[in-house]
Amino acid sequence: MTEFELFAIDLAREAARVSLPFFRGDYEQVDKGGPGAFDPVTQADREAEVALRRMIANRYPDHGVIGEEYGEDRPDAEHVWVLDPIDGTRAFIAGLPLWTNLIGLRVVGRPTVGIIGQPYLDEIFVGGPSGARLLKSDQTSVLKARPCSRLTEAVIATTDPDIFTGAELGAWTQVRAAARLARLGCDAYAYAMIAAGRIDLVAETSLKVWDWSALVPIVEAAGGAVTNWRGEAPDGNGQILAVGDVSIREQALVTLRRAAL
Repeated sequence: MTEFELFAIDLAREAARVSLPFFRGDYEQVDKGGPGAFDPVTQADREAEVALRRMIANRYPDHGVIGEEYGEDRPDAEHVWVLDPIDGTRAFIAGLPLWTNLIGLRVVGRPTVGIIGQPYLDEIFVGGPSGARLLKSDQTSVLKARPCSRLTEAVIATTDPDIFTGAELGAWTQVRAAARLARLGCDAYAYAMIAAGRIDLVAETSLKVWDWSALVPIVEAAGGAVTNWRGEAPDGNGQILAVGDVSIREQALVTLRRAAL
């Protein structure tokens, strides 16, 4: 693996060390949401990001950092680490092992290395220039998305249909009606399952840069693709479409483009 891939794995292990002891335990949590909304952040989120930022600053003091909890530091640097210390905080609070630690590295703006870590299951999904791998316990296995040429044969996912607006919900509903099976509530773990050849498509909206940056290198290194709902590179509009087989991307985009931002 490259130097940055190996360092990203070190970061994932540190994120696991800090966050896992809080899972199904006692910890502080705050609701960042406005009236009528619930947007939780926990002690695990905050402490994990602090630990990751400290490691990055010590190893690569000239690198930038973008994190969900503590904002931006040199976001225009050539190398920028993008951190979501606990993706799936609602799952974390509910005691469900579908939350993850997301760690991404952008090089000149392009997502290049990604980590999806699930400490409770002892899993680190890593993607980058050397390929896509799953590290579990002392074993390493290659990740490869599976072939799926027809949307009617696809297993698809989204975190929650409530994230979609009216037009987006209509588009998602049509894609879901065409697919073989749809699963909900997986957050970033669904993208790991694309790389592992278990899920074929994930469509989501309202994602921030720290929600998707780590996912792109993993899905791409496993043979899949990640775009927005226009079929272009992901951008700031928050709409993300990830597929394991590009054959079904255009089939989904026929519908999703109608609600694309």
